[in-house]
Amino acid sequence: MIKYVAFFFLVLAIQQVLGQTQEEKIKQIEFEQELARNAELNRMIDQGVNLMNDGQYEEANIKFKEVLKAAKVVPSDLTYYFGKNSFYLGKYKQSIDWLNKYIELKGTKGVHYEDCVTLLDKSNQAYLIVRDKERKEAQTVLSSSYEIDCGPTGKVVCPVCSGNGVIIQRGAFGDIYKTCPYSDEQGYLTCDEYNLLLKGELKPKF
Repeated sequence: MIKYVAFFFLVLAIQQVLGQTQEEKIKQIEFEQELARNAELNRMIDQGVNLMNDGQYEEANIKFKEVLKAAKVVPSDLTYYFGKNSFYLGKYKQSIDWLNKYIELKGTKGVHYEDCVTLLDKSNQAYLIVRDKERKEAQTVLSSSYEIDCGPTGKVVCPVCSGNGVIIQRGAFGDIYKTCPYSDEQGYLTCDEYNLLLKGELKPKF
């Protein structure tokens, strides 16, 4: 009986050793696969950087997006490279987002910190210029080329007084209230008045 018990525990011990060995082998394989995956991602990042440095920004953008799609965790340096390349592509809002992400991840200790701050400043300035230009272009198109359909009511909230019927001005001794020179008493414009206002052709009533 003792021999059978000893044999049982011996078999159990062997199974545990074999099981541990098999588990270690699986972990080793997974570790090696992860190393290979990271090496491939780094190779792709290097390819993207080389393309960017050669002025091939669209190709670099494609390569960086491939890395983003394949990576389980986005490498911090990629946030910098992607943001930098986006700046060269004129995608300033995207550049701002990714450069800010790099600073969030690496702080002032990041290798690319100084260049990142310089690019971020340029992206912010360029974005403001582009946004202002787009806004003016949109206003020009609306005011000069099209008539706005105001819907079944035929009325629109006056953008001058925001539908209040009065314009509030901040004065040294308190707020000053003036009747809106464009809207009716309820703060509305007719559709015709609204379209004239967009074109800069609506005359004040007083």
